[in-house]
Amino acid sequence: MPVYENMKLTLEEIGNTKLVCVTKTVEPARINEAIRAGATIIGENRVQEYEDKCADILPCEIHLIGHLQTNKVKKAVDLFDLIQSVDSLKLIRNINRRAGDIDKVQKVFLQVNIGNESQKYGFGQAEIKNAINEIHSLGNVRLEGLMCIPPFLPPEQTRPYFRKMKALFDEMKQENRDNIDIRELSMGMSSDYRVAIEEGATMVRVGSAIFGERKY
Repeated sequence: MPVYENMKLTLEEIGNTKLVCVTKTVEPARINEAIRAGATIIGENRVQEYEDKCADILPCEIHLIGHLQTNKVKKAVDLFDLIQSVDSLKLIRNINRRAGDIDKVQKVFLQVNIGNESQKYGFGQAEIKNAINEIHSLGNVRLEGLMCIPPFLPPEQTRPYFRKMKALFDEMKQENRDNIDIRELSMGMSSDYRVAIEEGATMVRVGSAIFGERKY
């Protein structure tokens, strides 16, 4: 099935929720097909992969959604409009420094480890306030939202985690309404984005449901 057919179905399903088309391992020609079909945001997992193919991709908003290593921060700040996967105070400070070097204000989301899983990156719920305060004190990082990856479970079983994430998002948005505009809640992927939307996601990250299963 051509990618644009899946794109149209997905765009109809998500309504006003923003769609990030996840393009890990997807070649530029197919990414461009999705952009022509209406995709406005693409999400890449790896800095190097996007760097290798960015020259061949049509103009589009670009998000980094995968884990960002410290040694890739300089390139990430150069390449990405928004970094969704900010998961430590050290990373926040590094991004601020690199963005300052090129006179850029880097847009970011804070990644929350909503399932408290030891193998996953992200701030614990109790750590989010400190991270937000850190960003508020810096001049070259702008917080625009929160992001999470729930435990890998059947879609309906992810609902409690999305619900907990929405409650945290609402709390942080209210507490910081006078200082920071926390406007986006990025949660939900190909397997569970419908549940995420029902629970309040403003943005979903969908790859295989658009481009088909990846071949590694």
